[in-house]
Amino acid sequence: MKSLINQLYDKFLQAILKAYPELLPDADAIPVEVTQSTNDKFGHYQCNTAMKLAKQLKVAPRQVAEHIVHHLDRSNGEGLAMIAHLEIAGPGFINIALDNAFLNHQVNTLVGDPRLGVDKPTHPQKTIVEFSSPNTAKELHVGHLRSTIIGDCLARLLEFQGHDVLRLNHIGDWGTAFGMLIAYMKEQAPKVLSGEHHTDLTQLVAWYKASKMLFDADEAFKQRSRLEVVKLQGGDPDSLHAWEIICDISRKAYQEIYDLLDIKLVERGESFYNPMLAEVVADLEAKGLVQLSDGAKCIFLEGFQNREGDPLPLMVQKSDGGYNYDTTDMAAIRHRCEVEKAERIIYVTDAGQATHFAMIFKAAEKAGYLNPAKNRVDHVTFGLVLGPDGKKFRTRAGETERLIDLLTTAVDRADEILKERSPEIDREDRLALAKALGIGAVKYADLSTHRQGDYTFSYDRMLRFEGNTAAFLMYAYVRVESIKRKVGVDINNLIGKEEIKLEHPSELALALHLLQFHETLDFVSKDLIPNRLTDYLFGLAERFNAFFRDCRVEGSPEQHSRLLLSEVVACTLKQGLSILGIATVERM
Repeated sequence: MKSLINQLYDKFLQAILKAYPELLPDADAIPVEVTQSTNDKFGHYQCNTAMKLAKQLKVAPRQVAEHIVHHLDRSNGEGLAMIAHLEIAGPGFINIALDNAFLNHQVNTLVGDPRLGVDKPTHPQKTIVEFSSPNTAKELHVGHLRSTIIGDCLARLLEFQGHDVLRLNHIGDWGTAFGMLIAYMKEQAPKVLSGEHHTDLTQLVAWYKASKMLFDADEAFKQRSRLEVVKLQGGDPDSLHAWEIICDISRKAYQEIYDLLDIKLVERGESFYNPMLAEVVADLEAKGLVQLSDGAKCIFLEGFQNREGDPLPLMVQKSDGGYNYDTTDMAAIRHRCEVEKAERIIYVTDAGQATHFAMIFKAAEKAGYLNPAKNRVDHVTFGLVLGPDGKKFRTRAGETERLIDLLTTAVDRADEILKERSPEIDREDRLALAKALGIGAVKYADLSTHRQGDYTFSYDRMLRFEGNTAAFLMYAYVRVESIKRKVGVDINNLIGKEEIKLEHPSELALALHLLQFHETLDFVSKDLIPNRLTDYLFGLAERFNAFFRDCRVEGSPEQHSRLLLSEVVACTLKQGLSILGIATVERM
């Protein structure tokens, strides 16, 4: 079914067209604006269109509002009044109060509906979400946390809405650094490359650092490294075998973290696009977009300048004939638009890459790879994870925090809290609960912060059972499960036989909030701001707690109605947390 806000949008659009039929030829351009009310005393929703139309119509805003209200159909089309009350406030705001009987009818449609009123799209969009994107032979660190968690959340949301989502992990698995590492391992760890010995990513990182130091200090080693790059790029079997071993070691380490976070990704690294680079550069040249600058092939785009005010180049081929990130990203966006036929592409990276991607998108548009009428492309940026000192989150030794250490510490901290709170839980159940709580706390702390801002990482704050935390929401879900066990009634036997009957103000407030889940998901998928969903879920938990305080369930005359309302709460919490990538538990 349509969300409440979309139903109201349709009603106000029709009222405007009836009130001002001269606007009909440009109906799509009418600036209909319906928003949730920021204060309950003013109603449930607000329409602000009168002020926007007044200038165009050359009529006072309040008069426009009165004319719209006069022509508004207040019914839901099924014999019920949808709108109970309308009030024009200030210069022309229209405050909207929904009818209680309408809310009662609408919330009953959610009972037993696994999609909670969210219809799948008639035409699902082919969507690509690129996130996480570590570099091979390097540890996943805290800096990868936000890309991984935010990207997974957005992919989960779009998948739930019914879109065709491809989750891409754009691994940094190609380039000159591999020649350096392969040359070093051939000399220092030949048995690893031959398969006789096995190693892990920690050792691989140590070899990478040692090879970099040697590369900078030893000219002979530098030459051997460059020869390895040439051999690798030329397809030499031994070099490719060594490269594959390095990639496999890294992949296993990354997968351990992805499994812990319950993240699913399709790996498609820089190596995937490598065979396409020469053809992309040739195509850009043929379209007259490339200029030579100090021997390098560059694209200069209007509006992009460096700090000195000089034109900023998008370099697609270096003066030595080599390729770089710009070339790879041009090949990637071309492949995603022309081969994958993606209608929407979402890149999730730190804010420091904003200019790079803005130039990639503009160049792709000029090259004809990206058509704004057919392809929507978004760069989802995010801020830093900070330590208690307000600086980048690091270990005590000053090193960048390894992501695996951060996650295991969160699980250990959660386990300690559970030992104190619930000593009766057996060890196996407690460890499973600690994993859900610890990982959920890390994810929620990140997603509940506006992604464009920095946030301070604190185990103590994120593992609290009160406030806007994962534990608070998980506990609200557990409370519903506890009510169901206590009452001892099978919910499945009530669905289709009993109905929710809203009477108490706390029931009505809870029902309205439940019905706003659909529009909340629409907002997040449009703006790609996950904290709108965390704010919604926190509000849902608070309204449920108020309902639980004010409305007795067990043994009350309204027991079955309130059980069904509680079940819709549980289903919404579970689905909402699932979109955030957070597991629910039955007991805490």
